[in-house]
Formats: sequence, structure tokens, C-alpha cells
Amino acid sequence: MNTSMIAASNTMGQIQRKLDTISHNIANTNTTGYKRRESTFTDLLHQQVNNQSRAALEVGRLTPNGIRVGTGAKIAQTAVRTEIGSLMQTDRELDFALTEKNHFFRIQTVENGVPVERLTRDGAFYLTENPDNAQTLALVTGNGDFVLNQAGNRINLPRNFQSINFSGEGQLLVTLNDGTVQNVGQLGLTNVLKPQLLDAVGDNMYRFPDLQALGLALLDVQENFASNGQTVSQGFLEGSNVDLSKEMTELIEAQRHYQFNARSISMADEMSGLVNGLRR
Repeated sequence: MNTSMIAASNTMGQIQRKLDTISHNIANTNTTGYKRRESTFTDLLHQQVNNQSRAALEVGRLTPNGIRVGTGAKIAQTAVRTEIGSLMQTDRELDFALTEKNHFFRIQTVENGVPVERLTRDGAFYLTENPDNAQTLALVTGNGDFVLNQAGNRINLPRNFQSINFSGEGQLLVTLNDGTVQNVGQLGLTNVLKPQLLDAVGDNMYRFPDLQALGLALLDVQENFASNGQTVSQGFLEGSNVDLSKEMTELIEAQRHYQFNARSISMADEMSGLVNGLRR
């Protein structure tokens, strides 16, 4: 296989990965709190071929001497973009939207039978029976994962309530049937200091990789804090930050790049056929 085939085939595989990323963004255009991902490319290993050994013949040359032969390009990074999506008013008591980038709700899910903490921007919450206390209800996500408070504990509400209000200090206030108001805690939030380290684990949730292997501590990548009236809006949901027109433009560009590299392989194959068909 000649050099042009190697470079084109390597690049085609990486362009396919970008196409997968773009298609994933498009598929989540209407997903609440979804953060789009963006792929960037870098060159693979290349070498300098000095095909002209007589410098006197290169006097007046405007381009660098020699030929640079590369082996294609690869995806350097698929970064998550944390820009805030548009806020959609729902007037639903259990809908909450984060108003600052890099802020996430803290939730608890179960993986392999072990409770683990995860992060999400999806603030569409619901109520379900508390498995630990039948007299209360638990605040959960649409997937049934528990919403955590500022101390990292589950948020529980009494059954006999009329309404839920989010105070300016960030407290969840529940009005009971007898008119009394009960404070059930504050939503637990985290400020992600290094969002590019986040791994998407599906169901609109994120986690950090093995921080010990990276030489980092949890305090180096996130700061937990309690919600307040400036960071959370009740009765709103954050839409996806995917710009459909931009994604379609990048999709067409990526397809054209893929076709160009595929054509390079075809041309190299045709040239090889011509060379093999030569007769003395």
C-alpha cells in the first residue's frame, strides 16, 4: 500500500468518528440539558523527504525545500461544550434549570449494585416512594435516580403536601395540607472546574474518570455547593445547546472530506493498476 492510501485510510476512520459525534448531537437536539460535543483534528506522524540534494538549483524558491509526507490526521479531542442552552418555561413545580455553565445537579444512581454519584444538567424531577420510609416521597430524575442535597443525601418530602416552592435562598419549601411550611433542604450542585475530563455515561449523566491515575484529587476538578436563587430557576428547563444548522453544516463538510479521501484511495489504486500494466 502506498503512502497516499495509508494517509487517506487513516483519515477516513477518524472522519467517521467525527460523523458519529455530529449524528449524536443531532439526535439529542431536543434532549433536556444535553451538552454537545465537538471534535478537533491534529496531524499524525510525518516525515521530511529532501529530494533535491543540490541547493544551488533551489535559489529563488518560495516554498520550503523538500517534500513533507504525512500519514493522515486523527481526532485530537472530542470536547464537551458547556454553553447554556435556551431556557424553556414550563411552570411545573419540579422543573429546575441551572443558569450558570459548568454547574451540575448531583444525583445518585446504582451501578453493579453499588450507589454512585453522578452529574446531570437535566432538571426535570419527579416524586416516587421512598424505599427507606413509606411515609415520605423521594425526589428523583426521570430515570428514577435520587436527587441529592448539599450534604450528599437524598431529598425526601412528606406525603401530605400541597405545593413545593424554591426560595431565593435556594431552599425547597413544602406547604403541607394544614398550611404549615417545611424546609426539606437545598438542591446539591457542583461546579465542575475541569469539564473536559467529564465522561458521558449515558442517560444524560456524567462522571469523572479515574482521577488517581491522572494525579488529581476530587477537589481539583469540582466544588460542591448548595443551590440558591441565582443558580437555579424553578418552573424552567434548560434545552440542548445544539445548534442544528451548525451541526448540519459540519455534517456536510465531514462527508465531503470523507469523499475526498475515498477518491484519493481510488486514484492511487488506478495509478497502481497503470504501473502494473506496463510492458517492456
